[in-house]
Amino acid sequence: MNIIQEKLASNLKEAMKAGQSFEAGVFRMLISSFHNKEIEKKGKGEDVEISEEEAIDLLTKEAKKRKEAAEAYEKGNRAELAEKEKKELAIIEKFLPEQLSREEVEKIVSAALEKTGAKEIKEFGKVMGEAMKDLKGRADTSFVSEIIKEKLGS
Repeated sequence: MNIIQEKLASNLKEAMKAGQSFEAGVFRMLISSFHNKEIEKKGKGEDVEISEEEAIDLLTKEAKKRKEAAEAYEKGNRAELAEKEKKELAIIEKFLPEQLSREEVEKIVSAALEKTGAKEIKEFGKVMGEAMKDLKGRADTSFVSEIIKEKLGS
C-alpha cells in the first residue's frame, strides 16, 4: 500500500468518526478505484502494488472526471449536481501534487520545445510527450496543450 492509499484509509476513518458522510463517501469511492486498479493489474499478471506515479495518475483521472461532470451539469443548469462534483474535486485535489503556475509550465514546455526541436504544430505530439514527463500530475493536460499550441503558433 502506497502513501496515498494509506492517507485515504486514515481520512476515511476520521471522516466516519466525525460523521462526515459526504467526505467518507468520496474516500470510499477513491479506495474502490485503487482496488479496481489492483484487480486490473493482477489480471494482467503484474505486481498488484500501486506505485506513487500510478496513484497520482489514478487521482488525476478521477479529478478530471469530476471537473468534466461539473462543467456538463452547469451547461445543463443543474447547479446542485455541479456543486456536488466540485466538492468531490476539492477533496481529490488535496491528494494530488500542487499544480504548477503558468510560468513554471511555460518554462517546462519551452525546454521540451528546445529538446525536441519542434517548430510546427504537426510536431505537437512530440512536444506534449516530452513536457508531460516533467508535468505528470502537476499540470492539467488541457492547460499544457493550450500553452504548447500558443508556442507553436497555431
